[in-house]
Amino acid sequence: MLAKRVLVVVILLPFGIAAILLGGWVYTAMIALIATLAAWEYTGLFHSGGLQPSRLLVVVGVLLLVLGRAWDAFASSPWMLSLLILLSLTYHLVQYEKGRDQAATDFGVTLGGILYLGWIGAYLISLRQLPEGGWWVLLVLPAVWIADSGAYFIGSRFGRHKLSPRLSPKKSWEGYLGGIIAGVFGAALLALLWSQWSGPDTAITPAHGALVGLVMGVFPTLGDLGESMIKRQVGVKDSGKLLPGHGGAFDRIDSWLWAGVLGYYLVIWLLR
Repeated sequence: MLAKRVLVVVILLPFGIAAILLGGWVYTAMIALIATLAAWEYTGLFHSGGLQPSRLLVVVGVLLLVLGRAWDAFASSPWMLSLLILLSLTYHLVQYEKGRDQAATDFGVTLGGILYLGWIGAYLISLRQLPEGGWWVLLVLPAVWIADSGAYFIGSRFGRHKLSPRLSPKKSWEGYLGGIIAGVFGAALLALLWSQWSGPDTAITPAHGALVGLVMGVFPTLGDLGESMIKRQVGVKDSGKLLPGHGGAFDRIDSWLWAGVLGYYLVIWLLR
């Protein structure tokens, strides 16, 4: 399993880094593709659990919110989101009239997908749009990966106390704390490296990197646990089989969702 995971990373990582550095519509296309695949899987998870959120509205809604964020930042988001909410309610009202007694619950799940994967997921676009956005993305996301890796290896060796026994029995407090420490030091070193390449006036410093690593070590684990909650409820192990050893797109971006929005507001605070 570990070998498959490493192989997939080795193959895909150069393309991801290139898209991040190029930015613009290349980066937007990558995020839009990943987010819409995750939206497809999200609705599939609930379908397997007996609910019927609108796959069309979730997938199209996520795509519109991501593209809208790339086109004009937050300017189009209010009317897009308002329209999607109204369309979602209308759709599920019709479904109720057709005999779907759980239509109100379906409506909530549809909105959850649009908001969580679309509105929150689009912060990965907003983060890239900040000054030196490419370098910040290359600091924020790797900080999550470093923390995850540190948590895995330290937890595997020293884990004794369960972090969340119902949601993720393999996670431990020892691994969690080890991941935070790895995230702090790893992101600080990355920031030192990026600061040498991004120019003399860069705002990226090792101290900023350490703070990013701390935040990415502490909070994005909740995104992982959140997706686990959905999968546990519907009795599914992975959201999909897109990536060997990794599961689906939703499995890969569960922590990114938290990283994007937290990273965006953290960087704005650091740049004040």
